[in-house]
Amino acid sequence: MEQCESGLLRYPLLENYNDELEVIKDYGTPTQGKTSFTKTVFNGLNALSGVGILSVPYALASGGWLSLILIFIVAIAAFYTGLLIKRCMEDDPRIKSYPDIGERAFGKIGRTIISTFMCTELYLVVTGFLIMEGDNLHNLFPELSLEASGIKIGGRESFVLIVALIMLPTVYLDDLRSLSYISATGVIASFIIIASVVRVATFDGIGFHYKGELVVWSGIPTAVSLYGFCYCAHPVFPTLYHSMEKKHHFSKVLLLCFLYSTIGYAFMAIIGYLMFGPNINPQITLNLPAGKLWSKIAIYTTLVNPLSKYALMLQPVVNATESWFPKFRKNIYFKIIIRTLLVISQVLIALIVPFFGYLMTLIGAFLSLSASITIPCLCYLKISGFSFKGEKLLVIGTILLSIIIAIFGTYTSLVQIINETLVITK
Repeated sequence: MEQCESGLLRYPLLENYNDELEVIKDYGTPTQGKTSFTKTVFNGLNALSGVGILSVPYALASGGWLSLILIFIVAIAAFYTGLLIKRCMEDDPRIKSYPDIGERAFGKIGRTIISTFMCTELYLVVTGFLIMEGDNLHNLFPELSLEASGIKIGGRESFVLIVALIMLPTVYLDDLRSLSYISATGVIASFIIIASVVRVATFDGIGFHYKGELVVWSGIPTAVSLYGFCYCAHPVFPTLYHSMEKKHHFSKVLLLCFLYSTIGYAFMAIIGYLMFGPNINPQITLNLPAGKLWSKIAIYTTLVNPLSKYALMLQPVVNATESWFPKFRKNIYFKIIIRTLLVISQVLIALIVPFFGYLMTLIGAFLSLSASITIPCLCYLKISGFSFKGEKLLVIGTILLSIIIAIFGTYTSLVQIINETLVITK
């Protein structure tokens, strides 16, 4: 442990995480402050665009039409906490990263908690990539299966193993900067997926025939948790802020990013629910007719992004795990063993818990809502004062609401995962 010029304590494990997070999002060096307003908006949209676009129709189907209001509530809350992060950084110019905010507010414990949440979220999101790849590839090639030593492996499980083997060599790389350029395609990919789904509905005979339910109370926790998963980009906001040439425009950047992404999510949720109604899968691509050209475009677009981002997003977890064994960190064989075991652990989770929607619900409820709404509010309460008394009540109310949602969403997702796992094992 050492102290830097800014006065903030630095821990090697967590400092590596911050460095790699910048590589993951490809936002450049945050201290340079040379990024234009337009590029920052694009980078912000890229951060907010992800696999959540596949699950929002399922979220809407889970909660009914009235649950669509919740995506706007979550978006507004997440936008507001983004502004709180900006205020924290303005209050103390030494803050350069999200863990720095936790350290500024609550010391070493705050930094450790925030970094733990971020690494856990990344680990589970990357595990979700394996599940998603297995599901979609099995949808394209349903007849494929593997057999080894007399043991037959099912199609979906076979694809999870194949994808893991393909991506494993990239995990051995230490310099991932070249891959980060490939991964910065979230905005374009989301647009292609939405356009492809609309094209399939309009011209391939599916149409928009389902009226749907007004509200499904039992599905509200699932819906709001999945909506929360869509807005989990807060850990990169400090990087975006410091990369800007004109930092006083950051509030406008946040407004545009949340506005455009929310419109995209809401539009995708509506058209998906109208197309498939209560029969929608946790990934809308699994509902698309696999033989149609535009369905294949949507599915292949869905498959490309995780393949390019897997190693990049797993790297902070790799750094954190290797830091537990400082004496062996430079040993190449040790690195190979640790990284292989990490991938194996994710494969096992993907095989044991093959429920993409439920896993995303768990991540959204327990991790995304905490990291994007609860933690920024708590840190802001500790770091800064308030411009008016009513704001303190607003922040406290936001904290309480996010905690309630997290509790019910986490409970619901765990129950669903356990029940489905028991059904499969029987």
